[in-house]
Amino acid sequence: MKDLIAIRDLTNNEINDIFSLAQKVKKNKNKYSKVLSGKSVALIFQKPSLRTRVSFEVGIDQLGGSSIYLGHKEINLGVRESVFDVAKTLSRYVDAIMLRTFEHKYVSELAEHADVPVINGLSDLFHPCQALSDIFTIKEKRSNIKKVLISYIGDGNNVCNSLLYLCAKLGISLNIASPQGYSPDNEIVRKAKEIARELSAVINVFTDAKSAAAGADVLYTDVWASMGQEAEREKRILDFKGFQINDQLLSIAKKDCLIMHCLPAHRDEEITDSVLKTNNAIVFDQAENRLHVQKAVLIKLFKDKK
Repeated sequence: MKDLIAIRDLTNNEINDIFSLAQKVKKNKNKYSKVLSGKSVALIFQKPSLRTRVSFEVGIDQLGGSSIYLGHKEINLGVRESVFDVAKTLSRYVDAIMLRTFEHKYVSELAEHADVPVINGLSDLFHPCQALSDIFTIKEKRSNIKKVLISYIGDGNNVCNSLLYLCAKLGISLNIASPQGYSPDNEIVRKAKEIARELSAVINVFTDAKSAAAGADVLYTDVWASMGQEAEREKRILDFKGFQINDQLLSIAKKDCLIMHCLPAHRDEEITDSVLKTNNAIVFDQAENRLHVQKAVLIKLFKDKK
């Protein structure tokens, strides 16, 4: 594994290696406290973040490495300085680069030109670290993940795209419900369905939340307007009416249905405050597991580089 750019690029062995490592790291963090000794990781943030920044900075520190935060003003990737020049310059200073950005092309270009591993901390197209952490979290709660039905209710965004590929590769059935015009990319859905079919898993895309939620083992949602879509917020609130995860929707899922959200949550918008406070809401387990899974990704990247 050279980089982590998108789930579609990973083999099943690589995915399972990450999960296995994450489990070990979570169980015994002291055992891995010197894995990144003498290593530096550049953390480029074109988009602000709570969980991504803290989980990477803490994770790198716990592995014995050091991190360098580079905000939008320091780099302004692709504008103040070309992606090529940033990639080549940072490769002379650091041992890995994490990028959280808007356009996915910046992640791809950075990985193409960098001489060190590159991690996609989020782009408008994919969020692989989140999806890996999500499925790892479900695996902790359910013994046979291939029997789990995940229902994603909301915008067909970067998280949804990454879940599509990851569920397909692992043989997990996935329902997606989005309003007309907000479904995930047709080509990503088509490719994910092809992969899933080989593993007897089913991927369905609905324009009705109730159809997707019926009998679900997991209900998952995300914000209706992501960063960069603030101008569309009011329109989206109207368009997503009927796609809120609430007590009514929860009642048609399985009784022990898990509730997931990658956070930050707009309470009483895409999900009600009361549902987020139920015992089956595992949103903070998801948040914690970003730390462990990303540590596993870093360990594997440096191990495979040798």
